[in-house]
Amino acid sequence: MYPLDLGIDQACAMWTTSPSRCFVCERDGEVLGCYRLAPNQIGLGDHVANGSYMVAPQARGQGIASAMCEHSLEQARQASFSAMQFNCVVASNTTAVRLWLRHGFRIVGTVPGAFRHAQLGPTDIYVMHRML
Repeated sequence: MYPLDLGIDQACAMWTTSPSRCFVCERDGEVLGCYRLAPNQIGLGDHVANGSYMVAPQARGQGIASAMCEHSLEQARQASFSAMQFNCVVASNTTAVRLWLRHGFRIVGTVPGAFRHAQLGPTDIYVMHRML
């Protein structure tokens, strides 16, 4: 859901400025993926965590996203979050949807046409949630 013209400085600030925390997955000095953990909302919603994940194209299919999900759930528990919520899981990204379901998330809402997919056009997004 990031803008296509998002600069590296803006992206780094979004992922690394407190209260966000950024974690990197690497093997033999090669970055395989990373994730961002932050409160889903400020103020009265800050007890629910939110995560964003990226896996390098050459590392896909190796369990990196699954390992990062497990790590993020543990980090969220340690940070005293009571739940985790993903606000924007693109419905056509069936790999991600299956992954989050396998890790105990449930689809709690659907937002029709909320993502402008490059090939599919307007595509639904899911809000996914799980207690910690």
